[in-house]
Amino acid sequence: MVRKGLKVNMVNVAASQLKHACAYIKKDSPKNSLKVKKDILSAFTALSLSPEKYPPDKYKRDNDGSYRAFELHHYRIVYRVLPAEIKILTLRHTSMEPIEY
Repeated sequence: MVRKGLKVNMVNVAASQLKHACAYIKKDSPKNSLKVKKDILSAFTALSLSPEKYPPDKYKRDNDGSYRAFELHHYRIVYRVLPAEIKILTLRHTSMEPIEY
């Protein structure tokens, strides 16, 4: 069932991870840092209209389908679709070892 117009919230861990990722990119290219941040935040906004756009997260044990993940600019973003909202849970560079949870 597709739910539309859900509010997207980023948990503190994900917000911190995005901030650190952008700060790291900014050391080499402030322009790229802004682009990555803009594109990721735009992807979050798009989730509100199409929350089940991306596949279930293959690293989530016993995933009921509400945990989903996608990659953008070499970052793996995990989110959870809940009845009243979408929670952005983590943002990790794809070069990092994936973690089962």
